[in-house]
Amino acid sequence: MKDISYAINVIGHINPDTDSLCSAIAYAHLKREITGQNYVARRAGQINAESKFVLDYFQAEIPDYVGDIRTQVMDIDVNRVNGVDAEISLKKAWKIMQEGMLQTLPVVGEDGNLQGLITIEDIAKSYMDVYDSTIIAKAKTPFRNLIETLEGELLHGNPEEKIQSGKCLIAAANPDLMESYIEKDDIVILGNRYESQLCAIEMGAKCIVVCDGAMVSYTISRLAENHGCFIIKTPYDTYTASRLINQSIPIGFFMKREHLVTFGLGEFLDDIRETMTKKRYRDFPILDWNGKYFGMISRRSLLGARKKKVILVDHNELAQAVDGIEEAQILEIIDHHRIGSIETMGPVYFRNQPLGCTATIIYQMYQECNVEVPQKIAGLLCSAILSDTLIFRSPTCTQIDKTAAEELAQIAGIVPEEFAAKMFQAGSNLSVKSPEEIFYQDFKKFVLGDVTLGVGQINSMTEEELESIKDKMIPYLQKALTDHEVEMIYFMLTNIMEESTEILYAGNGARELALKAFSLPADTKQIILEHTVSRKKQVIPAIMIALQE
Repeated sequence: MKDISYAINVIGHINPDTDSLCSAIAYAHLKREITGQNYVARRAGQINAESKFVLDYFQAEIPDYVGDIRTQVMDIDVNRVNGVDAEISLKKAWKIMQEGMLQTLPVVGEDGNLQGLITIEDIAKSYMDVYDSTIIAKAKTPFRNLIETLEGELLHGNPEEKIQSGKCLIAAANPDLMESYIEKDDIVILGNRYESQLCAIEMGAKCIVVCDGAMVSYTISRLAENHGCFIIKTPYDTYTASRLINQSIPIGFFMKREHLVTFGLGEFLDDIRETMTKKRYRDFPILDWNGKYFGMISRRSLLGARKKKVILVDHNELAQAVDGIEEAQILEIIDHHRIGSIETMGPVYFRNQPLGCTATIIYQMYQECNVEVPQKIAGLLCSAILSDTLIFRSPTCTQIDKTAAEELAQIAGIVPEEFAAKMFQAGSNLSVKSPEEIFYQDFKKFVLGDVTLGVGQINSMTEEELESIKDKMIPYLQKALTDHEVEMIYFMLTNIMEESTEILYAGNGARELALKAFSLPADTKQIILEHTVSRKKQVIPAIMIALQE
């Protein structure tokens, strides 16, 4: 079985754009280069067409999706208890449990599937309960279990054969009396008396157990062979042998098979705690991603659960973070937005710069750490800057962003303006997309005082394309308003070439707030903002000021 690798997740916001994805990939690579540790880029939402074009162009893998960062079973130190075969004896199971200080043994098949569980209590109960003399046969006990339990020597017979019928008895009487109670296929425990051995064999016993390490004559051995009778020689006396023999029964006869309570590696601790408290079991089996047995946990195991380690890029607001971020251990935040609502348990490395793109900050960090930027990473970072700054047209764009993009373009072997045109064209094939797909290409929630609102944005190179999707988006905003349980929703239709934005809206007071924010007359029919392309720097600040007023 492979050990789980505890990665440090580098992750962007829940509606990942090109900056969020590319910055996560590039920063994870930088951290691996610097530390040698397992930093892995993740995504918290569906990838959009523009970002897919960029990743495909530079042959970068799409980061794995993670929708919830809460602590999972895989974050616990699972006790890697080896599974045992259902046919091992009670005595052997007891020894394994004593040596490993275990309360529960998992019974696992050759295919790795969990077949059952046996506990210390089950074994103790098997000793205390009174069974009839046919229990060995009812349990289909293999002869090898008898040999092992009695520390015996098989003089004749097949150790892999199973006992299918007959009873177990002690031959304490004289041979004349033995003939009245020994039957075919019985297991007979006896001493070194030749007459008793001979009688048992002639009466059709399946096996004779010779105690005290007594010698078995050649005649008896040949006779047993001819009659198909097994002979086991044990060093124990008759009393001890009779006491031990029930310990040879396979654990499969006593184990719990049905209604097993199991958990998967991917299950969240929040979801399994209640189940564990309701059950009286001491230990619970864990199944791997393929449903095969993996290990065991107890309630005590939950105390040592490790929080997921996370680095946030391109966001620092709780509403934009992956689900369960409150339970994660945030190590760093790299962002270029306003400082938001995320709280951390302790101090973290927080780098926030007033630049047009997080990727610009990541590029600076490569330079500061003297780490060479590979061609693929350069292409990703350049694409992110071109996307976030709308080819340097956004008011958020600084000379630092532009210089970074030009230097990265040289490393990547692309011409910024030409590549950006292809990138936006790939991402703006909006007419064939559903309203939901368009809406979630770039949607973020913001908490402004007591008001929570959502702002989405779509960019296009042509006015015709924006007009073609406008009619689809207006009715969809009402659904999004309900789905997200926010007071107001705005959606920006941004024309990159014209550097203008039309704002759609939904929610009680949304229109009035927008008119106030952008100083528009009350009879305005369409909210069209010239020289406005930035949600972060032009739209959100204006709405925030209007709310405060």
